[in-house]
Amino acid sequence: MSALPPNRENRFDWPVCQEAEDFLLAQIELFLTRNAFARTLADRMSAETGTLLLDWVDYIVLSENHGPVLTTLGFVPDITAETPPEHAAWHHPEAMLPRIILEEGHDRYPNALAIHAESLADFMAVHEISREIEGPPLSKFRRALISDEHGTCFYAVERRGYRGFLPEAHRADGMTGHLLQAMELWKIRQRRFASADDGYQLTFALLDEIIAMVGRDLACHLVFAGEREFWQRRNRAAQVQKARQDRLGLGWANHDHHTFRSSRTQFVNLMRVMEKLGFERRERYYAGDQAGWGAQILEQPVEGIVSFCDVDLLPEDTEIDFSRQPLPPQPKLGTIGLWTGLHGESFLESGMHHLECRFDHALLRDQLAGEGINTMKPFSDLPFLKQAFTEGERWQVRAERVHALVEAGSIDAEQAKRFLAEGAIGSHLENLQRKGGFKGFNQKSVSAIIAAVDPRKMMPAT
Repeated sequence: MSALPPNRENRFDWPVCQEAEDFLLAQIELFLTRNAFARTLADRMSAETGTLLLDWVDYIVLSENHGPVLTTLGFVPDITAETPPEHAAWHHPEAMLPRIILEEGHDRYPNALAIHAESLADFMAVHEISREIEGPPLSKFRRALISDEHGTCFYAVERRGYRGFLPEAHRADGMTGHLLQAMELWKIRQRRFASADDGYQLTFALLDEIIAMVGRDLACHLVFAGEREFWQRRNRAAQVQKARQDRLGLGWANHDHHTFRSSRTQFVNLMRVMEKLGFERRERYYAGDQAGWGAQILEQPVEGIVSFCDVDLLPEDTEIDFSRQPLPPQPKLGTIGLWTGLHGESFLESGMHHLECRFDHALLRDQLAGEGINTMKPFSDLPFLKQAFTEGERWQVRAERVHALVEAGSIDAEQAKRFLAEGAIGSHLENLQRKGGFKGFNQKSVSAIIAAVDPRKMMPAT
């Protein structure tokens, strides 16, 4: 979770901040030597979920004397985060790393560490922890002391649209009811429409209603939780991995980014959704002359959610800001246009193409294989970034969509016959590992995997 640096829309060169990560890993290891519960949990995260403790850490508490060291490593004060007196939050604006709280008045550090779980009550129930939770149910920030050993405090926290560290004493009148109503409205929203234009207009209206009820940042939280749930219902790899993480009470709090696919004509509408929910633009990929696609990456600075939004591009589109300027339709569909033609817009009918979470890359691959879930060849295999899809989930395709693609000349009769009989790949779970806090993407590698998962190439062999 990090605020965005200046000129964020032009950033493609996110640095590898290995010294900053190594510093944090050393502090975490010091903490684990004094807190047996946290050490055991870290071992279980690895053995049972294929994840690394670092990717679950929300914050770690150090002495204020660490300020000069943090500055040399690229950390800066997080001025947007509320903290208790005598505490100061720091973050690294160019890296995907946990935040640090500097504290006055103690001799032994690190003396506190907190992990982020999707549901604090679920985490505590799994581990049979019966202690008071700071903050009322469904509030913006909740925290519970899980283990107090040898001068260290191990916490679990739960967040909703909030960057700070102050639990609420009381909820505003009616807020819990508003939140539950908003969650329900999003969960049961209409997704299938006669036209995507109609769908987006009604979705805009629903978003405006939800934002008026609970505020922008909380709306972002619940909308993306709902999108993960919808995607998970249609992806077996997601169901298996979520169950593995839920056995430790963790949920999807290790999510890295959410990928939505869009037709050319609806991409600006997808951007409008993101703008309503408080997202700010980061990198914009122009790969039209290389691979026929483009993407706008966005980040919500309060929730820390990243969206990777894909669209087909033509070579001439690389000169425009396609995230703001409408794109005309094209007769020859690329990978993304065909996917949306077969399944629908990601933010409407079809849901996400994939959720990418942070794991121990090699370990997760082997563990999922033991569950009967295979992983495709990595499309990023760099020292600081490893990415691979699980084998795709095949979805049935509606006949009216296939017939429309035939009439438009986008697929031929034989392809139509096979899509109707066999369906088409719909979604994946993505296995990602970052090192050095690297928060960017590899455009060349993404081009390769987009080409590799073209629905026309992923038909079963006859």
